[in-house]
Amino acid sequence: MFIHKIDEDLSLKIQEMRDAERIFELTDSSREYLKEWLPWLAFTNELQDTKDFIKSGSSNFVEGKSLGAVIIYKGEIVGIGGFNNINHANKTAYIGYWLGQEYQGKGIMTRVAKALTDYALTDLKLNKVEIRAAVENHKSRSIPERLGYTEEGTIRQAEWLHDHYVDHVVYGMLASEWV
Repeated sequence: MFIHKIDEDLSLKIQEMRDAERIFELTDSSREYLKEWLPWLAFTNELQDTKDFIKSGSSNFVEGKSLGAVIIYKGEIVGIGGFNNINHANKTAYIGYWLGQEYQGKGIMTRVAKALTDYALTDLKLNKVEIRAAVENHKSRSIPERLGYTEEGTIRQAEWLHDHYVDHVVYGMLASEWV
């Protein structure tokens, strides 16, 4: 089992089926807040949807294609963070994350993204980590900016968000740049 302790209060743990109820509860209680930027909420309407997500993520983890982890803050699951995709051929990982509304503003996600970046570049020996966020999602964009990622460009109409397209800003961190 993958467990990565970040600090005294914070750790990442690979998602397991026994986490499904808490993940769904957190998703559901933060639904209105999260749906502004996360299109998958439209397809997560019952506990079984979360179980299916965990099952798929577990298979991808075993195959080395992704890493979906729950964020544990002071002993409680407060969100999800990990690598949505790991491209071994290009030695690149793509970080994705979300946090329950009541846990915002505590520096949790910046610490999680920093730990994931370090894990990818140091432990997995990858060359690059990317974080993508909608142009108008300033909270999400502030995370790679705080960590010193380079803004590499904008992908136009990168994602369908419920009823419209949003552009994504791409941030990258190279192994040679990571201190």
